[in-house]
Amino acid sequence: MAQQPLPGASTVLTMGIISIVGSLVCCGPFAIIFSIIGLVKAKKSEGIYLENPELYSDFSNVKTGRILSYIGLALSLIMLIFFIIYFGVIIAFVMSSGEIGNF
Repeated sequence: MAQQPLPGASTVLTMGIISIVGSLVCCGPFAIIFSIIGLVKAKKSEGIYLENPELYSDFSNVKTGRILSYIGLALSLIMLIFFIIYFGVIIAFVMSSGEIGNF
């Protein structure tokens, strides 16, 4: 019997790639959403695969997508911390300089 592609394997891989690219290029902390979607889909796909491993191929895509999603999650969290510190310093500088005026 021919093996069929594992449902959700390509989605997991795609979400992992989008989370890394999104965290580095445009979205920063918002790429956390793609990482979480990739990790949830990876869990579901792994469960399907473990029920009948002989029926499905492309389990390596699930493993790769999970790793990419973890990397994207870490990068997104680093960017979130960077943004908090960056804007915190800007707000502290503006408030200490007194140029905004007193309310």
